[in-house]
Amino acid sequence: MKKLLLATAILIGAAGPAQADLTHRITSSVSLTVDAAASAVTRIGSSYSVTGNNVTLDTAGGLGSLTAGNAVGYTAADYSVTTPGDAFSFTEAFTEGDATPSATTVTSGVVGSLPMLGNTTTTAGGVAGLLDGSIASDHVISLTAGGAGTSAVGQMVTEIKID
Repeated sequence: MKKLLLATAILIGAAGPAQADLTHRITSSVSLTVDAAASAVTRIGSSYSVTGNNVTLDTAGGLGSLTAGNAVGYTAADYSVTTPGDAFSFTEAFTEGDATPSATTVTSGVVGSLPMLGNTTTTAGGVAGLLDGSIASDHVISLTAGGAGTSAVGQMVTEIKID
């Protein structure tokens, strides 16, 4: 029995210390964002239509000429009933489209005036105001809210890996 205990003790003593790879990683970050102003526009075109029954065109009218910076315009037409006393129908429709806008100019990252067309959606830009973020050496994250159109995100990730 003593020999068995002695052999077991030798085997235990012969086994070296356990070894493992240990990786410890700490990552911290702050992201501050201020939204830009934006405008999306869709230009509406001009249209003119006439329909009728028992109606005669006396003087032609309709859409005018397209010129840069101006809307098309409309000239009224003259119509008369073809057979007086008989039933007639007449419909005339005109939609004035947008004038051809001039090009926008960006100066110091700002467009001084945005085009206003038939369908316009404009979003105000963010206001940084007091927007701020920091991470101290002890990994304490401090975020200060900014104005409208801003966001502040802080994160700290701790990773321990044992192989």
